Amino acid sequence: MTTLFELDDETGAELSPVPTGPATLIVEADGGSRGNPGIAAGGAVVIDPGSGRVLAEIGVFIGVATNNVAEYRGMIAGIEAASELAPGAALHVRMDSKLVVEQMSGRWKIKHPDMQELARQAKALIAGRHVRFEWVARAENALADAAANESMDRRESFRRDLA
Repeated sequence: MTTLFELDDETGAELSPVPTGPATLIVEADGGSRGNPGIAAGGAVVIDPGSGRVLAEIGVFIGVATNNVAEYRGMIAGIEAASELAPGAALHVRMDSKLVVEQMSGRWKIKHPDMQELARQAKALIAGRHVRFEWVARAENALADAAANESMDRRESFRRDLA
């Protein structure tokens, strides 16, 4: 994202910044664990909705954890990457985890202490920005699933910026 500045018509002085780049980014996130708990990782992709282009792929290797922890960690990593790529952009977070989507939307309570902490981290990242959470079918979340599986296979985290 680049920044342009409005110029004062009389003096030519820079006034307020005018953001350019995407007004909204899509974050598709997923998590998995081989065994529950088991070897776990989260995955995410950041997408420009205008072009459909993937801007970043992220895998977060966790070690041994539950699937739900991995789902949250993938979402957090995707939000962090989107925030770095376009700090002022609204976010459309798409996940196949009904639990995380409903908890982050405030419709379901978060009872487990580990999930409460992860939700607090995510909410701190999205504070002050427009974010929409959407549940999608697993088949519509294949890119994030692939990133999580790659991280589990490699047993390491990664980030690829493709923009």
